[in-house]
Amino acid sequence: MATMFLMVGLPGAGKTTRARQLAQAHRAVRLTPDEWMIPLFGLLEADGKRDVLEGRLLRVGLEALAGGADVVVDFGCWSRDERSAIRWLARSAGAGCRVVYLPVDRTTQLARIAHRQATAPDETLPMDETEVLLWRERFEEPDAGELAGDEIDGPPAGWAGWPEWAGARWPSFA
Repeated sequence: MATMFLMVGLPGAGKTTRARQLAQAHRAVRLTPDEWMIPLFGLLEADGKRDVLEGRLLRVGLEALAGGADVVVDFGCWSRDERSAIRWLARSAGAGCRVVYLPVDRTTQLARIAHRQATAPDETLPMDETEVLLWRERFEEPDAGELAGDEIDGPPAGWAGWPEWAGARWPSFA
């Protein structure tokens, strides 16, 4: 059975480094929007284009899973709803899904972000400490059930299912 590895964590947690390792170890397709945004749009955040790109990458990932290939989704997935939707979609493609959570303490995170901005400024989104602290507050840490691959919550109230929710979250997914 094909597996989707879902990378979860904040900027500076080491997600992309770990995603590369998983892709190599499992001969998996790695889907990292950060590596597409600058070549395509000149920016890492470009007026909602990241959401459009992520939707297309999810479609590619689901096609790869259906074909038997493992996939590494390196989006960050800060919300439980995003993770639940993607886990549901992977299962609907007949694949397994493994949440790979990389926690990072604030001091390490800020140091890694500063290093990345100093050494690869064209490959990273400028972030200041105030933004990082706000993001840390917004991040929904996965619980033991998510990490174990237990049952997936239903979609939020008002949504018929995860495909409809995903189509609203990632406009090009629908």
